[in-house]
Amino acid sequence: MTQSKGLGTVHVIGAGLAGLSAAARLTLAGKRVVLHEAGAQAGGRCRSYVDTVLNMPIDNGNHVILSGNHAALSYLDLIGGRGRMQGPASADFPFVDLRTRERWTLRLGDGVLPWWVLNNARRVPNTRPADYLVFARLLWRPGRRTIGELIDCRGELYERLLEPFLVATLNNAPAESSARLAATLLRETIAAGGRACRPLIAMEGLSSAFVDPAVAWLKMKGTDIKFGHELHSIGFDKGRATSLDFSGDIVSLAPDDKVVVAVPPNLASRLLPGLTVPTEFRAIANLHYKADAPDLPIMTGVVHGTTQWIFSYPGRISITISAADALMQQPREELAREVWREVAQVAGLAPDLPPWQVVRERRATIATDPAQEALRPPAQTKWDNVVLAGDWTDTGLPPTIESAIRSGERAASLV
Repeated sequence: MTQSKGLGTVHVIGAGLAGLSAAARLTLAGKRVVLHEAGAQAGGRCRSYVDTVLNMPIDNGNHVILSGNHAALSYLDLIGGRGRMQGPASADFPFVDLRTRERWTLRLGDGVLPWWVLNNARRVPNTRPADYLVFARLLWRPGRRTIGELIDCRGELYERLLEPFLVATLNNAPAESSARLAATLLRETIAAGGRACRPLIAMEGLSSAFVDPAVAWLKMKGTDIKFGHELHSIGFDKGRATSLDFSGDIVSLAPDDKVVVAVPPNLASRLLPGLTVPTEFRAIANLHYKADAPDLPIMTGVVHGTTQWIFSYPGRISITISAADALMQQPREELAREVWREVAQVAGLAPDLPPWQVVRERRATIATDPAQEALRPPAQTKWDNVVLAGDWTDTGLPPTIESAIRSGERAASLV
């Protein structure tokens, strides 16, 4: 058994974005921090790795932040990763409809007032300004209802804007999803104007922007980072955590020590007896092709196809399909060919299948329906010196990068 260093040491369990965010804020505040990660590297579900099939670095999932994601941008500024993010100079979103072959670019104005809906060249084709009043129905008193209970999930505006946006951010069938989460998203993005909606993408990989700079910054500040250090159990006594058992390496906690548990919900419920956590999850599929699409913008939305979003990187084309539970059993090569046919059509490329990789995550995020939303716990726990962090906790946001980083900031503020 080893004694914690004392003097208010904070043990952060898990080096995903929530844990990294908490550790960074605590370190900045002058706290003594020990960051424990069960795996060999940090990042969790937001990281890069070298794929042996494609022989190049890829991300385990394509992630986008928006210029209005203030917590994510503040985190990137702190660790020095913001310069790794790229995107268009304005909130422009190119789309392709595979059913009609139409192409258009949604162009949001910088101001809060949505004057862009009055311009036929800037809004969704075949929609009228009055159609956009649907946003008001979502924003006004959503309560604990589903999106499908508030709006009609049909029509041109829904299929060509609301559905792609909501599926990507909620990772759930929108009609069944929490209207409260959708309202928060809309309030902080589209309803806030184009200045809050400019997409930012880590062109050199997620780890290059969100993970590697954080690890380097924490080490520079003297934070103790322990990889391959899996927490097996937590000892409790008289309303507080008293020890951490890392598979036999037992750390005894001093009276002033704190613990930030920043692990997935199933593990958190095992470590913290009686903790209520979400129990249902949704899948995401990402496909990567070793090919160039010089005529494609960085990011293209696709409607009426299996493909949802195409990301064009140097030497690689990546596709994200959210709410992808139905694709988890489809043979990998069959899925790769099906998606490539759509990508080749959009990008004007040859139909021959290039080298490919399919990355499917069955439990990519928690489900975001009202029932599961009600199971998300607050950061504060019933133990005096234990707080939670994670995109699955009750942040008021769907399980996104912004949600994860905000949860880490909140946990740090409670500590």
